[in-house]
Amino acid sequence: MTQEFYFKKAKWVGAKDRTPKTFSVLRGRFEIKDFNKVNLNILGLGFFKCYINGKCINPDTFLPLSSDFEAGCDPIDEVISAHRIYVPQFDITPFVKYGQNTIAIHYGGGWYTFRNRCFGLPKAIYCITAESEIGTIDFVSDENCKIGKSFVEEYEFNQGEHQNFLDYDDCFGEDFDDSAWENAVLTEELITEYCTTDCPIDKLIEERPVKVIKATENSVVYDCGENTTGYPVLEINAPKGEKVIVNFSEECLPDGSIDPEHIQDQQFTFISDGKATLAQTEFTWYGFRYFEIIGNATPKCVKVIYADVPVNSTFDCDNETLNWIYKTFIHTMLCNMHTGHPSDCPHLERRGYTGDGQLTCNAVLTILDARKLYEKWMQDIGDCQDVLSGHIQYTAPYLHSGGGPGGWGCAIVEVPYQLYKHYGDKEILSKYYHNMRRYIDYLEAHSDYGLVTSDKAGNWCLGDWCGPNILYPDRDITSHNQQVVLPASMVNTYFMIKSLEKMCEIAKIIGKDEDIAEYEDKIKYRKGAITAAYFNAFDDNFIMNVQGANSFAVDLGLGTENTYKNMVSYYKKLGYYDTGIFATDIVTRLLFENGDTDLAIDLLTHDGDQGFEHWRKNGATTFHEYWDSNRSRSHSHPMFGAPVAYLFEYLLGIKQKEGSAGYKSLVIEPQGISRFGRMSGSIETIQGVVAVSYKNNDGKATFEITIPKNTKAVFRYKNKEIALIQGENNFEMSL
Repeated sequence: MTQEFYFKKAKWVGAKDRTPKTFSVLRGRFEIKDFNKVNLNILGLGFFKCYINGKCINPDTFLPLSSDFEAGCDPIDEVISAHRIYVPQFDITPFVKYGQNTIAIHYGGGWYTFRNRCFGLPKAIYCITAESEIGTIDFVSDENCKIGKSFVEEYEFNQGEHQNFLDYDDCFGEDFDDSAWENAVLTEELITEYCTTDCPIDKLIEERPVKVIKATENSVVYDCGENTTGYPVLEINAPKGEKVIVNFSEECLPDGSIDPEHIQDQQFTFISDGKATLAQTEFTWYGFRYFEIIGNATPKCVKVIYADVPVNSTFDCDNETLNWIYKTFIHTMLCNMHTGHPSDCPHLERRGYTGDGQLTCNAVLTILDARKLYEKWMQDIGDCQDVLSGHIQYTAPYLHSGGGPGGWGCAIVEVPYQLYKHYGDKEILSKYYHNMRRYIDYLEAHSDYGLVTSDKAGNWCLGDWCGPNILYPDRDITSHNQQVVLPASMVNTYFMIKSLEKMCEIAKIIGKDEDIAEYEDKIKYRKGAITAAYFNAFDDNFIMNVQGANSFAVDLGLGTENTYKNMVSYYKKLGYYDTGIFATDIVTRLLFENGDTDLAIDLLTHDGDQGFEHWRKNGATTFHEYWDSNRSRSHSHPMFGAPVAYLFEYLLGIKQKEGSAGYKSLVIEPQGISRFGRMSGSIETIQGVVAVSYKNNDGKATFEITIPKNTKAVFRYKNKEIALIQGENNFEMSL
């Protein structure tokens, strides 16, 4: 859509002397003599809050959604495919009155102030449409609007903001006299596509109480109970001119002080005007559990803020580690859903990393109602593909970042594929099929002898990521600080092959059968290259069988029968994950797929330093960046949560029949029943709720299984198969 479609004759306006860090308040007046309904289309860049007659219509949100909405920060030597911006639309009928009304827009900051992304200057635009029996009338932004300074004086999106209320009057209400303010000036228009906001936006989820954990003469440290995202609401009682400082951290020290290693420069400061008031940050959130207040202020509560994405699953069993993994992954993922994309962490970077996002996509779509958010994010991925080379960026929307040509870029295939599998809409496959082919061509151009060996010049070329610091005394590996020993070229070629395999399936689904032979030839050639480069015929292993090396090969059908057996023996002896983010997922899935369920459960529930239980025992409420918590910059990273999907697909046994999409045909085949006394879970699919529960008693299991309408399903256990009816199924089975 065009600007005119949403804003008619409105104009982009701003302050005369603007910088990327300028915050302004734009005021306009409009008179309504008759109305049935009043709508508002509005944008304030980077973020905005809008007030109608002094009442905020979008509190606790960060709008507009993030996107590549303006040219100016494209990657070096690349041309991004598209720019778009998402227009928030509001029904403001409850806020307006007959006669004179006032609109005030507080805007600025956001992605404009992010490192490496100062690609534009703050500006705003709005169109108010009043509908009545006799027609419609529009009130639009133009150079007659008044503009003044904000109380936000200093700001960095991923660090915090400084507010100064000295000599500041509340300028959002209708009674404020703005006659001394300057008129706004016309600004440059956006060269972009305008889109409707139909993706879940950030909102206030809950208000959490806090407790004091340390008080000194100069400061008080508070705990809000779990690692989260949002901000505290402060009751300010400081004398005029006094500064209040709030520091945030994910961890605290044994003496109750906040841990400086986990502050990550997150701070909120406030200069009081001497009046008792409430204060909170306006244009950023924080990732924290603990916060320290220096000055005369007390917290009223902590507002928990993230995208309004519903949980549409349940899981519970008699193993607390698995319960913790499920619940904590949900919380970690939600804390990383802001401004319309999934992120790697909610404080340090906040970026939509394609590696983290594609890795966890299946798990997220299984347990959360995240379809709209991922469809929007998939558009971001497509938008920032390089027109010239087909390169897929490491983050979407684009921010200069690090990653690799396989585990990151292959999101262009994996995300549409998972959206199709979960929701059955093949249009998304058709929409991005050309993008997929262009990226395969890019990988071809960055290969040597069948292996993907490079990425864009000057960029990182990662393979697996966030591996552990482990010594291998029986392997020829001597560097204790080496995180990942697997060659990046092996990992990236693996992802290329897996994408090509999915593209064979996709081509058949969307009627591109003529492309399949080409993909099959590429697959055969690439598999041969991996075997030639990395397979040791002496012991049937790839890369010494460490850090999941054999799992990458086995998942491609490579190696011998002993290759998988060696992997199983290795992890039985080791007892825990020695893997990075990708291999952790692959190893776990392969063990379940091949019936080594006990070992998969043992790894998931390992009671030691290298696993989920280690995090749980040490009080973690979100997943960490590394298995070793002491190495983690961030204690809110979702990427190790990809195996959560297997709690449903294998332990509960809810799997789609081969070739099925949109949960039209299911095979319920639970594994590991003898390991648990009870287990239950459900997922709300596009067809309806699928639920499985059982109780294990004296060698017999009692099952309760719910199958939605329009879904065919069978139950399998060992050599038995039972046809399930739509609705409730109850039966008992000997184990």
